[in-house]
Amino acid sequence: MNIINVKNYQTLSEIAAAVIAAQIIKKPDSVLGLATGSTPEGTYKNLVEMYRDGILDFSKITTFNLDEYCGLGKEDPNGYFYFMMDKLFSYVNIPRENINVPDGTAKDVDYECAEYERKIRRANGIDLQLLGVGRNGHIGFCEPDDVFYNETRQVNLTESTIEANKRFFASAEEVPKTAISVGIKTIMSAREILVLAGQDKAEIVEKLKSNICSPRIPASILHYHPNCTMIFAENA
Repeated sequence: MNIINVKNYQTLSEIAAAVIAAQIIKKPDSVLGLATGSTPEGTYKNLVEMYRDGILDFSKITTFNLDEYCGLGKEDPNGYFYFMMDKLFSYVNIPRENINVPDGTAKDVDYECAEYERKIRRANGIDLQLLGVGRNGHIGFCEPDDVFYNETRQVNLTESTIEANKRFFASAEEVPKTAISVGIKTIMSAREILVLAGQDKAEIVEKLKSNICSPRIPASILHYHPNCTMIFAENA
């Protein structure tokens, strides 16, 4: 994993958007894996601006988001489908049928998870996967555990993740306790991975500078990906 240090969040967002834009220009029908949370917001803003300036065309792009809270529907402002519509999808010309986000309201969660994996395989996998990293080292909602879980599944969120995400809800009690998340194998199968981290993730980034690989730090598996870059904003 190549770690690039930049001075601020604006630079992080500009570089990340440039990497994604280069992928879209190189391969107009790219399959993009996308992340939510506060860190990629600036990246999405820059991509929208490039689209408005006529630099990018999303008309052949397919996207797969990493995760979704269980129990939250597409119209819920705290859900990740809503987030993506609000930050990116509503402002670019990506076909709605090419947008994929796990269904947090699925009655059969196991089927939803298996079908999500099948959709990714039918799309011939992810060309470029955008990731954030949690303070506990999670990627997607793959939380610290005793083993690396491979494929999309329902996960129990840790207390530290619930605490970190409560700022988006009225209270910690309202944060869903479970989510659907793609697995480590699915993430690692992407042909290229781009990880974004702000200054508030400095502690976990420091741990990732070592060569230790442990399921207790899920992001540490990224050391074994052949084409993974992290952009770390020192003053975000």
